[in-house]
Parts: sequence; C-alpha cells; structure tokens
Amino acid sequence: MTEMWERFSYYGMKAILIYYMYFSIAKGGLGMDKGLAASIMSIYGSLVYLTSVLGGFLSDRIWGSRKTVFIGGVLIMFGHICLSVPAGKIALFISICLITIGTGLLKPNVSEMVGTLYSPEDTRRDSGFTIFVFGINLGSLVAPIVVPAMWSAFNFHAGFSLAAIGMFFGLISYWYGGKKYLSADSLYPDDPLEPGETKKLSFRVGLGVVAFVLILLIMYAFNAFNITNFITLLSIIAVLTPVAYFAVMLTSKKVTKHERSRVWAYVPLFIAAAIFWAIEEQGMVVLALFAQSQTNNTVHIFNWVIHINPANYQSLNPLFILI
Repeated sequence: MTEMWERFSYYGMKAILIYYMYFSIAKGGLGMDKGLAASIMSIYGSLVYLTSVLGGFLSDRIWGSRKTVFIGGVLIMFGHICLSVPAGKIALFISICLITIGTGLLKPNVSEMVGTLYSPEDTRRDSGFTIFVFGINLGSLVAPIVVPAMWSAFNFHAGFSLAAIGMFFGLISYWYGGKKYLSADSLYPDDPLEPGETKKLSFRVGLGVVAFVLILLIMYAFNAFNITNFITLLSIIAVLTPVAYFAVMLTSKKVTKHERSRVWAYVPLFIAAAIFWAIEEQGMVVLALFAQSQTNNTVHIFNWVIHINPANYQSLNPLFILI
C-alpha cells in the first residue's frame, strides 16, 4: 500500500511535469523551451537513481530503514505540495530537490524491507515480491489517468495536488501498517557508524561537496556552465558512482566470500537494469513529447468522440506489466 501510493504520486506527477514546463503561461505552464524541459526531466531521472546511494547509506549506518522510508515519504509529499502552489520555476526546482532526495531515501529501503518480512528459507518470499511489484504497477497504472484528468478539469496545480494527497495516504498506510507488521529491528541501522567513523565520514562528504562546487566554479569561469555541460557532469558522476560502489562492496572486509560471489553475479544484472531504465525513462520525456505533438489523440467510435490526454499513454507500460 505504501509503495502503491508513492508510485501513484511519483508517476502521476511525472506524467504531466514535462507539459507543465514547456506549455505556455497562457495554458498554465511555465513557458520553457521544449529542449530545456526535456533536459531537466533527464537530470530529474538521473538524480532519483543517484540519491538511492544516499538513502541506502543513511538507512544502514544512521537511521534504520523504517525511519529513512518515513522521512523520504514526508520529503516527497512536500515536494508535490511545492508543485501544487503556483509559484513558478522556484517551486519547480525546490520540488525537484525534495522529491529526488525523498525518493532516494524511500525507494531502495522499502524494497529491502519486503525481503526482511520473510526468512531466507521462506518459500513465500517470491510471492511477496510479486504482490509488492503489483502494487507498484497498480499505482503507476491509475496515476497517469486520474492526475491528467485533474489537469484537464482544472489546471496543472490541481493534478500535482492529487499527487501530494496520494503520498499522504501512503504515509498513513506506512505509519499504521509499519507498527503492526514490521519488526523492531527496522528501527535501528544494521551497521551503525562507530564514533571514530563519523569524523572521517564528515571529512569525505565535505571534500566531495567542495570538489563538486569547485568544478561548477571552473565551468562558470570558462563560460561553460550551461544545461548541456551540467548534464554531462551528472552523466560522468552517474557512471563513476556505481563503479565506486561495486569496488567498495567487492573489497570490503565486511563482505563475506559467499556475499562477494553474489555481488559478481549481480554486475551483469545491474548493467542490464541500467539499460532498461534508461529506455523506460524515455516514456516520460521523448515519448511524452511524441504523444503530445505527433499523435492523433482524437478517437472516433461510431458517434462518440474520445479525446485522449497525451499523459494517459504513461499507463500502458504498467498495464502490460500487470497483464
């Protein structure tokens, strides 16, 4: 239920977001250039995946999975609330920050929590994940139908409000269901930071932030600070992050020989998943633009005329997955 509502809010918002960015102000949008809007959507997609590294770390070392998921859900809800307020581009970028961090906290940990509901020998585990994935796609199926309907009936902000309400329902479900079904172990980190590690971590994080800011300043000094180069920078980070992550897992003393063999087995699956999601993300960018500008969205059935909202096509992918 929690993940169904979270995906409802996320895919409902993303179904109409690119249209909100490049539609003219007269049509309720922000009037951005279409190419710029597509670029921002690309950055959005990559940041959601990159922040999952942060979410996994905070859960394992500091907060525990239950608290991390809840904080992530709250950030996501406030991100949608920002979009529901007609405050222009400022609200858009604040929303992107909140939702990317919130999704990074929630998404990897809520999946991990499904696994902990069962012992490794429990034969029901696969069925549990099937129910979980069904919930994800049920939310993803309904959202691109009802959220765009709110946009058509009222305006973009009404659609974003519905996404915020969906995440609110998810938080309520999580709060009450978690106390009933989740173990007390989920309240604590699996591998808490030792006192001596905190100082080392703070130094590394500070060093990383300084390095990133320094790169941006160099780009600005050489008049190279633009959306294209920023996307290139994020792309480099997106490639280096999993390489570094796998290197840490494969060389860590905390990883057993048995676990290391599982990590190696996962590498080709990871590459395949990265390619799949790179393609899947086009549904909310390239294919969304195609659906709006290159598709006949008026269907005549006998004497009925049906007008299809271009955002409705986002429901096709989860529909086929459910089937």
